[in-house]
Amino acid sequence: MRYSAKETRSVIDIALAHKTRFLVSALGTPPDYVIQAAHAKGVPVGALAGQKKHALRHQAAGVDVIIAQSYEAGGHTGDIGGMVLIPEIVAAIAPTPVLAAGGVMGGRQMAAALALGAQGVWCGSVWLTTVESELERLAKEKLLAADTRDTARSRSLTGKHARFLKSLWTEEWDRPDTPDPLPAPLQPMLYSRMMRRVNRAMRAPGASAESGAYQLYSYPVGQGVGQMNTIRSAREVVREMVTDYVGTVMKLNDELGKGEGK
Repeated sequence: MRYSAKETRSVIDIALAHKTRFLVSALGTPPDYVIQAAHAKGVPVGALAGQKKHALRHQAAGVDVIIAQSYEAGGHTGDIGGMVLIPEIVAAIAPTPVLAAGGVMGGRQMAAALALGAQGVWCGSVWLTTVESELERLAKEKLLAADTRDTARSRSLTGKHARFLKSLWTEEWDRPDTPDPLPAPLQPMLYSRMMRRVNRAMRAPGASAESGAYQLYSYPVGQGVGQMNTIRSAREVVREMVTDYVGTVMKLNDELGKGEGK
């Protein structure tokens, strides 16, 4: 869906009329009027960056927090892995805070992100199979059944490179004898009616993994999908992430202590 400039301003006004704590742009540097409106309300602004040049552009525009989104991430994402991207962006825009995104599913990834210089992490996919997630039962089951290799970075759903759960739809568009996807926003316009039918069928009573809808269904998700094995509450996800982070840091401290004693 595309908004006109007038409609976009209305959406921002609505967001800032509520108790918004953080306003983030996922695609591109936020326009000046968005940053100014947010700052006038005391709301910090963030923006996702898949390359150093994106981060520098965000910083120059006055963005408060840069989210370094790596290749592993779900949705629209670039082609640089986190081990390279995160420290590169941290060094380029210091002292602007950086959050690490892409494949962050637990405390060990959080510890790694902080070791690379990030001030925190930005999580998306890990919430999809929580009790609170709005996804229907069958969609959660498909995510839970997937492993790390069951995602594809494809232009077949939005017209831009984005990581989605593999499906019959993404596989058909990847065939060498298939035409290239249309650029955004034309590609989603091409298939939106069909995808609405798929989504309705996934929610229908009696829908199963044997249905055509299940085979075609896809959803933006990162490579961390292989670690999504059970349905948990958001509270449990956060508690386990913190516990895992503390345990990981303590283990590293112990290892460092052993080294100092030699």
